Amino acid sequence: MTSVDATIVLDIGKTNVKLVLLDAAGAMLAERRSPNSIVQDGPYPHHDTDRIWNWMLGVMRDYARLARVGAIVPVTHGATAALVDDSGLVLPVLDYESELPATQATAYASLRPPYSTSYSPALPAGLNLGRQLAWLARSFPAQFQNARHILMYPQYWAWRLSGVAASEVTSLGCHTDLWQPARQQYSSLVERMGWSKLFPPMQPAWAPLGMLRPELAKETGLPEDCRVLCGIHDSNASLLRHLGSGEGQRTVLSTGTWVIAAALGMPLDGLREESDMLANSNALGQPVACMRFMGGREFGELAGPQPEVCTPDDLQRLVAQGTMALPCFSSAGGPFAGRAGEIQGPAPQTARERYALATLYCVLMSDYCLSALGSAGPVVVEGSYTGNPHFAPLLAALRPDQEISCSDDTSGTTCGGWMLHHWGAPVDDNTSAAKPSDLAGWQAYRERWLASVTAGKAA
Repeated sequence: MTSVDATIVLDIGKTNVKLVLLDAAGAMLAERRSPNSIVQDGPYPHHDTDRIWNWMLGVMRDYARLARVGAIVPVTHGATAALVDDSGLVLPVLDYESELPATQATAYASLRPPYSTSYSPALPAGLNLGRQLAWLARSFPAQFQNARHILMYPQYWAWRLSGVAASEVTSLGCHTDLWQPARQQYSSLVERMGWSKLFPPMQPAWAPLGMLRPELAKETGLPEDCRVLCGIHDSNASLLRHLGSGEGQRTVLSTGTWVIAAALGMPLDGLREESDMLANSNALGQPVACMRFMGGREFGELAGPQPEVCTPDDLQRLVAQGTMALPCFSSAGGPFAGRAGEIQGPAPQTARERYALATLYCVLMSDYCLSALGSAGPVVVEGSYTGNPHFAPLLAALRPDQEISCSDDTSGTTCGGWMLHHWGAPVDDNTSAAKPSDLAGWQAYRERWLASVTAGKAA
């Protein structure tokens, strides 16, 4: 084993689970991935936490031979919580995409805090975590009453690794109905439901909760003094490197399964519930105006199971013949929730054309969200879309008054996790400005697309 002081980031996205080993300078030493599968049997669809756990411990054994690991940092998707007693889960971890009974939605509507205090829009399925918890409390009262803690998903993994329970603001402030971002305190729902005692003490995302449990250190070969950090919501991990980048408005476009436009420095009074706008809470507890759509999932639906990166000629052909995709291709929220997606014009014929159509659609959706938010100042693209060579140039061509740049990190969540272990250390601003695309007819195509989506039908 080397003497390198490394960090393990457990990055649980909605689609994949990653375990990334990073050295003291933030360079990646190793990365392993596994699908984030959902178990469909049992009382309801739920996350396969045991499979993740066993896979993770196996990878950690491998990593222990590569470097001396000083910390483990959990980073996960939002809208997810675990109910635990002293020994483990009292109920499986509900998948937020599960459709909850319609009758429960009506009952829950009377419990929700007003949007003006939570800035958490009413969302489908279990995307409002408060609705999940209310349904579990009503449907499984005995198990719910046995719970000692409600743990946000990053803190569930931190608890399982360290034995220390904590709460943390970024997951609580992620369209949960449980938090008041502007006041930085729990919402009326928590008190109304009697859940206050179930939330452990608040800790900063970068706080070490404790050492890795001794039996786990022995099993994995990791050092006994390896620290387990509190952890953070994944989109907020992507924001960390931008929190200290000066005053003024700027926007981070965090891309993955979800595409989230986070407008730093923007007031909240322009947010509108009916457009699926929300306020997240960043790692410092400050509210951040956001808008999002399920862009990774929608890109996959349009591009198909075997995507092939398109050429500028493919993009030009689709624009010239008027082929466009109108929202939406996911049922999980977004500004056009409830509409059925459709393709107008000649259908794409090849894998490259399908990739081109998915790219055009996701650029236009991102542009729509930026405009609806009133985004001003520079825009930085983080995450999976940085691997698409056409995304940032097409977006830059639509927004000439804003500098559009790409991070060199295809996973802002990984960088954010590393930053938590090295809190306060300077991080290089490794971004590159995008050269605007010269795609002919692109502006007119956008205007036709906007006319179609705002009218709810083809223009």
